[in-house]
Amino acid sequence: MPARADFTRALLRASGASTRAASARHLAQVGVPVFLCQPSGKRPLTTRGFHDATTDIGRVEAWWSRTPEANLGVPTGAVSGMVVVDVDVHGPVDGRQAFARAERAGLVDGWGLLVETPTGGLHAYFAATAGVEQRSWQAARAGVDFRGDGGYIIVSPSVRIVGGVPIRYEVVNVGDQPAAALDSRRLRDFLDPRPGPVVRQGRGLVRLADMNRLAFWVAGRGEGERNRGLFWAACRLAESDVSASDALDVLSAAASQAGLGEREIATTVRSAYRIAHPAPEAGGPGLGGGAWFERANAPNLGMGGRRL
Repeated sequence: MPARADFTRALLRASGASTRAASARHLAQVGVPVFLCQPSGKRPLTTRGFHDATTDIGRVEAWWSRTPEANLGVPTGAVSGMVVVDVDVHGPVDGRQAFARAERAGLVDGWGLLVETPTGGLHAYFAATAGVEQRSWQAARAGVDFRGDGGYIIVSPSVRIVGGVPIRYEVVNVGDQPAAALDSRRLRDFLDPRPGPVVRQGRGLVRLADMNRLAFWVAGRGEGERNRGLFWAACRLAESDVSASDALDVLSAAASQAGLGEREIATTVRSAYRIAHPAPEAGGPGLGGGAWFERANAPNLGMGGRRL
């Protein structure tokens, strides 16, 4: 992993290079892995996407000699030493407001670099936390994404076409100190708090309020969060010994409201129960095949459900 200050200096120098090929070469030389993306776009042009990112100078030069206008992608997380808070501005969702709230709360202090995106958003660069996995996540309703392990970012001087006009990613501010680490989990909880734990009142009984709270939360998931939100909620019910068919009844209407299809909902809840109960007892709610998920004889509980 590059030293904490390295990626800030490297990105600053790369942003001022005369060509994108020169920018890519410089980043690779100082230990920041790069890969090429679609000219004026964000889609990777490599076979395995960001997994093909490299610091091999010969490979980098060959890539950009073939596609000199390719944009520069950098994987985020431990592999590059940087994580990024990605603030989006799309239609009615203006992530700058959520970022400002997080800033007032002291949750996004210590960035090393601020980059304005072609669509009017912002990338705030922080140092990856050594030895700690920081997975990427989305808080779509807040208009803020986190690019960590398993993600990537497009860096300056890349260009995107917006409204027919080419616009660069531009460095707009540099931190006074080397980039600090970010508590990404705390930031996510602030921007998109999840429901508290499901409370069991006794054997086989789960509070109706908890089930309704989970359903309400699932219904509010935006694009990119819907499936994972449903999976998380289903896991909470599975851990509380709610039957799979009852969990589906409680969550299906909410997941449909969020925009998921019936088949995807059933598959996601099934997956959650398989993970929560990998080895069910004989005679219990079977997780193999499709019998356990048959709803023909199950009561239709709707959003409110019943006491289980």
